Amino acid sequence: MDIRPILTTLRRHKTAAALIVFEVALTCAIICNALFLIQNRIARLQRPSGMVENELVAVRISNIGRAQEADALTQTDLAALRAVPGVRSVALSNQVRYGDSAWNSGFGPKPNQQVPSASAGVYYGDTQLVGTLGLKLLAGRNFREDEIVPLSQRLKPGAPPIPVTIITRALADKLFPGQDPLGRPIYSGDEDGARVIGVVEHLMRPNEFDGPASADYSVIVPTRTDYDNGVYLLRVTDPSRREEVLKAASQALTRNGPQRILSKSNDTVENMAEAFNRTDRAMVWLLGSVCAALLIVTALGIVGLASFWVQQRTKQIGVRRALGATRGQILRYFQTENFLLTSIGIVLGMVLAFAINLLLMKYYELPRLPALYLPLGALSLWLLGQLAVYGPARRAALVPPALATRAA
Repeated sequence: MDIRPILTTLRRHKTAAALIVFEVALTCAIICNALFLIQNRIARLQRPSGMVENELVAVRISNIGRAQEADALTQTDLAALRAVPGVRSVALSNQVRYGDSAWNSGFGPKPNQQVPSASAGVYYGDTQLVGTLGLKLLAGRNFREDEIVPLSQRLKPGAPPIPVTIITRALADKLFPGQDPLGRPIYSGDEDGARVIGVVEHLMRPNEFDGPASADYSVIVPTRTDYDNGVYLLRVTDPSRREEVLKAASQALTRNGPQRILSKSNDTVENMAEAFNRTDRAMVWLLGSVCAALLIVTALGIVGLASFWVQQRTKQIGVRRALGATRGQILRYFQTENFLLTSIGIVLGMVLAFAINLLLMKYYELPRLPALYLPLGALSLWLLGQLAVYGPARRAALVPPALATRAA
């Protein structure tokens, strides 16, 4: 089809054409970045924590005033919790994924690095932590009982260095790319190195402290913390009994040490995950709604403008029909016109999409927009434009030549 008549017509309707081009460009830019953000949020929601979340209960209790004989009371707490019906195993750690606190430190494969190779979450745990959390040990072994040191001794001046550690596969790949991490030391500042004795598949950090790329950088240290500096993690035999176990565990801890306060945040880890991910889920729905609204507004704009132009060009359509133009040619005329306007808008929208992405990268540390989103966005808008213009174009094609000429 000769597009010169189309271009001539568009030059006579510059304002209306420019509005459609601007609307398509803005929609293209926002849609591409919004879909990218949605994909990122969904990927975050689907990341495995490494834990058997549906079998875990977290209970935190703190002392009123200064804790007395915290280590001894912790041991009786553990014994009381293991005696609770429905409990499979119990461990105590300084933090838990989806919790409200985070312990982090910088690590590297060499001592005295000025800039650590990675920031990682530091979990304190004994021989029960790996099994209680349900972590998958990919290589090496778990801690031995003789390697566990109470936190109270670890904090004393002149305490011996941490001899061994267990790390996640992601951290192992970061510190020792392409190498076997077992037996190699990792260093935190000027401390003596801790030899890697085990690698677990996943153990997410409590929060996004250093961005999503390092969310799976975690280190487990053979340290037995006390109840006042940690959280009890209970793995149940039956997930349907979690609420029952949570209530019984709270009562057991209260009986064992009445001068203490149970945390209001005690809950199942699955509920903690739901609350932790609530913002990401809300963002997915919000961005999805924005995309849908923009596409609807753009489609309505195209329909409205095309309908207006069909009404304004009734005489022109009638003359073309009288001169032998078929209904298919009239239909293709309006579809081609829309395709040209949409294409111009898409080109401008791609430039605008990259500009928006650069701002997001600068101020929100988001990754670069993959080029794949641009052709997908372009194809979506082309299809949207053709579907939106089809109705008005079909009505124009169905106008009888004689009626159109008399209407002039």
